[in-house]
Amino acid sequence: MSNYLIPVSTLLIGLNGFIAFALSYIVAMERTRTRVWHGELKEDVVIQPNYLEKPNKWAAFFENYTQKFVATKASDDGVLQRKVRAHGNFAEYVPHGLLFIAALELMHSPTWFLWMLGGTLTFARIAHAWGVIHTYGPSLGRAIGFFLTWFVYIAGASACLYYGIVGIF
Repeated sequence: MSNYLIPVSTLLIGLNGFIAFALSYIVAMERTRTRVWHGELKEDVVIQPNYLEKPNKWAAFFENYTQKFVATKASDDGVLQRKVRAHGNFAEYVPHGLLFIAALELMHSPTWFLWMLGGTLTFARIAHAWGVIHTYGPSLGRAIGFFLTWFVYIAGASACLYYGIVGIF
């Protein structure tokens, strides 16, 4: 037995933290390519000032640096919007899913159950992000991610209710 209190939750939180970082990076790179700094579409930023018309020294340095490494896009193909939604959706669902796992681990739920919830949540969120980024509208990845995440929520919430009731009485 390990001296660590909640190793399964800790590992899954770390793994999903890296996925969140990757999705954030994907959004940042798409913003750099499309040069849409706020919002998700060029139309979202029409009323915003163009900081690159008369950039300050920091903006000019950053612009020159990024343009050397990232090819810009001339047209809006909706990819930024999909990447922002993939990241946002991940950020909406994963914290609560990991909270289920951490609480259940603290309640000494069976390890196989924790791994099932954690593995399903992680797979579901990767599938969902892939489906949203690569396909506009319904897709297999999006559907798999959506339904498996709901499974984790239902199973995790049910188990938390069970252990909570057992713990109280």
